[in-house]
Amino acid sequence: MGADWANWLGPAEWQAVRLSIRVSFWATLVSLPLGIFVAYVLARWDFWGKQVLNGLVHLPLILPPVVTGYLLLVTFGRRGSAGQVLEAWFGIILSFRWTGAAVAAAVMAFPLMVRAIRLAIEAVDPKLEAAASTLGASRLWVFVTVTLPLILPGVIAGAILAFAKAMGEFGATITFVSNIPGQTQTIPSAIYAFLQVPGGEEAAGRLVIVAIVIAMSALLVSEFVARRVARLVGGS
Repeated sequence: MGADWANWLGPAEWQAVRLSIRVSFWATLVSLPLGIFVAYVLARWDFWGKQVLNGLVHLPLILPPVVTGYLLLVTFGRRGSAGQVLEAWFGIILSFRWTGAAVAAAVMAFPLMVRAIRLAIEAVDPKLEAAASTLGASRLWVFVTVTLPLILPGVIAGAILAFAKAMGEFGATITFVSNIPGQTQTIPSAIYAFLQVPGGEEAAGRLVIVAIVIAMSALLVSEFVARRVARLVGGS
């Protein structure tokens, strides 16, 4: 049975699946600390320009993905201002690399992550944080010991939703890093490529099934883990 499952997908399809998981994993992992910080800032701080920051965070949800990909290309491409600095100082090249695909996926998934975590933070009673502050705890220590345990279900839900969104990212990715098999060809890009050649519909259909299974599994795991953590936090 395992061999049949392994042979169900061809080498190019397995390559796209493995690359998609790799890209989505790193996109979620690297952006999670920033997502928690931005969510906390939007939920708890009042400052001039807060709505501007909120708009910038959610801009990828509103802009056409191709526009987001173009902005990434002109910024982080080898001729872009940030891209030149990364290559000259650190030897990092993002355009037409899987790392660039991870950046594009992270940018597109970031709004969903921030929104889920922000809602969890706003549900925490500020009086609990204030009580800890009166005992002499710093703002960082209050967040680590009081706020973070209470928002953990939201953090997990946001991370898994971001992972699922990154798995399905197409427009920004193909604009920024193209569609190179083995390098930047994720599941959506592979589906698009298969549909452009005669007889590729069957391979595209198999990848569609894989994408649906992964997305549904991510949502179910997110719900299960969030509820489990919520019960543990509530019990403590």
